[in-house]
Amino acid sequence: MTAPIPRDIPDLPAVPGVPALLPSPVPATAVVEPVRRRLAAAFRLLVALAAAGAVTIDLVLSSPMRLLSYFTIQSNILLALVMLLSARRAWAARRPLASSLTGATLLYVATTGLVYHLLLANASSPFSMTGETAAPTGWHAVTNLVLHTITPIAAAVDWLLLTAPGSLHVRQAATWLLYPLAYLAFSLVRAELLPAGTPARYLYPFLDVDLHGYKSVLGNALLLGLSIYALAILLVALDHARPNPVRHRAHHRAKTGFRLQPPVG
Repeated sequence: MTAPIPRDIPDLPAVPGVPALLPSPVPATAVVEPVRRRLAAAFRLLVALAAAGAVTIDLVLSSPMRLLSYFTIQSNILLALVMLLSARRAWAARRPLASSLTGATLLYVATTGLVYHLLLANASSPFSMTGETAAPTGWHAVTNLVLHTITPIAAAVDWLLLTAPGSLHVRQAATWLLYPLAYLAFSLVRAELLPAGTPARYLYPFLDVDLHGYKSVLGNALLLGLSIYALAILLVALDHARPNPVRHRAHHRAKTGFRLQPPVG
């Protein structure tokens, strides 16, 4: 025995409101064909090799432990790694690295170049090192040029000509200061642990507590930190104001994965 099916079934009430469209989980690469960026990959690979090669030569010619303590060396090692990963992604037509990482790398290597040319290699600067040490010669001169001039310029060229704009954000600028702050603490603690009179006990003249005292050194660090933050804000502003050098034209490989068939008849 089965229950009879009622003939009059009441209509279900309509769902109020207009149903919202859910975001599609289909990635953009499934609609637009990815483009391999060979020029960007080749350029970034050259930059990575230049930075890594210069650091390696310096490590062979100098004390590795002391050399690795310099901000210049650390920022160029980071640049070499980031450029190598970016080159691989550009060659494989993959999404670029996170802007928080690439922006920080650009900021640090730009700081390396500006501090060297404006403070350390500038004879009129109160922190000039031109009169304290002899000018580098031989391979030291080559690596000095690469690490303080060529790689910062190359990083800026990659950002301006081979990177899409608008990816940097003001909220990232404050987090980028964490590494310089950690480096300041490391540099001062390192100097306290080394015996007095140790060569290069203080890695940079503006951090020399024996010469300037803690009050002046912390004041120098504060001014330098504010300058780095201002540079970070400037990079973010320029990133949103500059034109897009990598915009793909509409007629270049505009495939969607769907093909319209002509009508039959």
